[in-house]
Amino acid sequence: MLPFIRNDIAEFKAYTPHPGEGSAQPLDPLDTNESPYDLPKDLKAALAEQYQQVIATNRYPDGGHGALKAAIAEYVSESGQLTAPVQPTHISVGNGSDELIRSLLIATCLGGNGAILVAAPTFSMYGILAKTLGIPVVSVGRNTASFEVNLAEAQQAIETQQSPPIRVVFMVHPNSPTGNALTDAELTWLRSLSKDILVVIDEAYFEFSQHTTVVNALARPNWAILRTFSKAFRLAAHRVGYAVAQPPLINALEKVRLPYNLPSFSQAAALVALAHRPQLLAAVTETLKERDGLTHQLSQDTRFRVWPSQANFLYGRLSPSGLQQLAYPDQAAGLADVFQRLRSHGTLIRHTGGGLRLTIGNPDENRRTWENLQKVLAVPAVSR
Repeated sequence: MLPFIRNDIAEFKAYTPHPGEGSAQPLDPLDTNESPYDLPKDLKAALAEQYQQVIATNRYPDGGHGALKAAIAEYVSESGQLTAPVQPTHISVGNGSDELIRSLLIATCLGGNGAILVAAPTFSMYGILAKTLGIPVVSVGRNTASFEVNLAEAQQAIETQQSPPIRVVFMVHPNSPTGNALTDAELTWLRSLSKDILVVIDEAYFEFSQHTTVVNALARPNWAILRTFSKAFRLAAHRVGYAVAQPPLINALEKVRLPYNLPSFSQAAALVALAHRPQLLAAVTETLKERDGLTHQLSQDTRFRVWPSQANFLYGRLSPSGLQQLAYPDQAAGLADVFQRLRSHGTLIRHTGGGLRLTIGNPDENRRTWENLQKVLAVPAVSR
């Protein structure tokens, strides 16, 4: 370890995207919850024209994101149940949601000012980013059947964590990797928290679930909503995320983000996507149809348990009978083996949170997922 590097950095593992790279055969990339559909060619052509005729590569991007914030505000205003339209002053734009998470952590907890609370399993970047900033992470459990947050444990953590106190609570709605939306009881608890605690609701999968808490973010000074263009809007390559909150919190985020944090081409892509949102979001219906079809197929196999999902992915584990039939000593060993063997058949999914998360792909990819899982579950460990 280099002498000038923090000692705790040695304990961290760098985030490794797309573990399928370097595989001997093509893989269906169903591990990162991206859309299986690229931008339509006509929209790519429109973007290419902007790059040729409008974007000056020798000039910095629009550092205030004025046009993009206005377009996002108009889109978010369509969420419904709002008493007034969302304004650009309610919006902060980031280089993916990850940058916004990091900015929220810097603005609230850095320098020993606070800890964060998460409910495992959940999106890993909350904890990863907090730890890289030296911010303590308090993790509470979930119900093993429904994946609802253990609210009694969460409340106890809020009351007993003192040095430093919990300043931010992160929740995903619907949760990744488990796919369940926040319940009324969970939302009631979140609304009951002191205004000294920031509540961050990550709505990365809003376009699939249609569940939103934007109305709370506009009414409460201690709420923030995170969303992304990487999923339903098909812009994962452009890394565009945004936060919705009251202006004082947005102002704090604007102070700590990097200048010119979003390239001109990414801003142009997001604007094109929003301008053509009916065309792009039409594919959500196909994804939901495929999700429900794959859920039905998987639920017929007694060796594998799959949970209902309100996102563009499914979460599953081996059933007790599946563990017995396949001669695995425990769930962890069984899932690790199933993950590796699916990969060897050409299906790359994510082994996370004590289960397997399967992104919904296009119809051919989903068919291969089902066929490859059947091949894997047909061969007991003792027979290999």
